[in-house]
Amino acid sequence: MELISVVVPTFNRADLIRRALNSVINQTENNIEIIVIDNNSTDNTQEIIKNEFPEVRLFKHDKKGVSSARNRGILESTREWIAFLDSDDEWHKEKISIQLNEIKINPGVKLIHTDEIWIKNGKHINQKKKHKKSGGWIFSDCLAQCCISPSSVIINRKIFNDYGFFNEELEVCEDYDLWLRITAFEPVHYINKKLTIKYGGHCDQLSKSLWGMDRYRIMALESLIYNNTIDKEKKNMVINTIIEKLNIIIQGAKKRNNQEVLKIFIPKFMLWKKILENNYQDSIEKK
Repeated sequence: MELISVVVPTFNRADLIRRALNSVINQTENNIEIIVIDNNSTDNTQEIIKNEFPEVRLFKHDKKGVSSARNRGILESTREWIAFLDSDDEWHKEKISIQLNEIKINPGVKLIHTDEIWIKNGKHINQKKKHKKSGGWIFSDCLAQCCISPSSVIINRKIFNDYGFFNEELEVCEDYDLWLRITAFEPVHYINKKLTIKYGGHCDQLSKSLWGMDRYRIMALESLIYNNTIDKEKKNMVINTIIEKLNIIIQGAKKRNNQEVLKIFIPKFMLWKKILENNYQDSIEKK
């Protein structure tokens, strides 16, 4: 059965793309549509793919950003299930077979993710307790930080019709944003096996080039409130998280005496505190 497409966004990863694509080709599940979206690489990434991986559907994509590239890949894909693989990561050879088998056992599932191995600068990194993965209704766990790795998931394409695509306005935390939109309304399935290998430490990682990742998480959280019909309990959980993250940014700015940041984020902090107080007051009055 032709069930799964894998979308691989890339930009100037000629030194890494072979590892990623070989990990897809060497899967025990061999009926996989492979789509690479190249963000106009200036190295020989495209030549490597064309010459060494003829089975890959390669698309040149002018618009920058991993979100835009993933979204293009989703639109180009033809299968019922979609997997993502960042071009600096790789998969255990049985990853897709194990995930597809879980679909047979749990036919109602729409998103399945796995545990992962972390390697930074060539060394294995132990995950902290806060990074522990899980399944079920994990919305509350997803508020503090990203709890699902894009390279670990397979997603039923209907999810994107129901909850939208990756937010192309976010430079980072685009995955955090999408998982919040999904987990607010859907349970997820988790495979407690280290089937995804994530690599870090290289200089072109977005998270290394941008300060204050919580800025982008706050944008995602605010969007969740403004653009989605989440219930009041979840809404208050989101507002509490916004306030916590704003406070982190403000305290950091005070230490650095960054008045520009303080002028932006203190008013936002006060606004969300007031909204939360009003929500609680309304709940008390209704009781």
